[in-house]
Amino acid sequence: MKVVKVGMADLAVSKSPCIITTLGLGSCVGIALYDRINKIGGLAHIMLPSSLDIKNNSNKAKFADTAIEILIDKMIKIGANKNNIVAKLAGGSQMFKFSTQNEMLRIGDRNVIASKKKLKEYGIPIVAEDTGGNYGRTIELNCEDGTLMVRTIGRGCKYI
Repeated sequence: MKVVKVGMADLAVSKSPCIITTLGLGSCVGIALYDRINKIGGLAHIMLPSSLDIKNNSNKAKFADTAIEILIDKMIKIGANKNNIVAKLAGGSQMFKFSTQNEMLRIGDRNVIASKKKLKEYGIPIVAEDTGGNYGRTIELNCEDGTLMVRTIGRGCKYI
């Protein structure tokens, strides 16, 4: 089976049969989109919630507000129907403890909130998520059935 690897601040789409995977989600969020009728998947590994908060924002795959739009467009170009697309989210951890309550340092939570907001704007339902905590995750989206495997160190593996 074809395996498509998505790096940090990157995204990819593919048709079944394939696995789309990304490693090392900490505060980053893996946004997995899936058209179950046409068996087309898309995965983005976003690092930050908004492209509007950063001057160097040329990499649109880096941000929740811009990556989701690109991911949907790319999926439609290879045959997906927007009305069939559902989403699964993983990641968004708080990897380090800070003595301050500064909202800007809660990147994981902010990434999850921004991802959910953007998906809602597009009318894409979130059917499963594994977010939060203080540990890293590796995910694999199976484009045959839309299963998202979430593997963590010391916490095992689960399918959502």
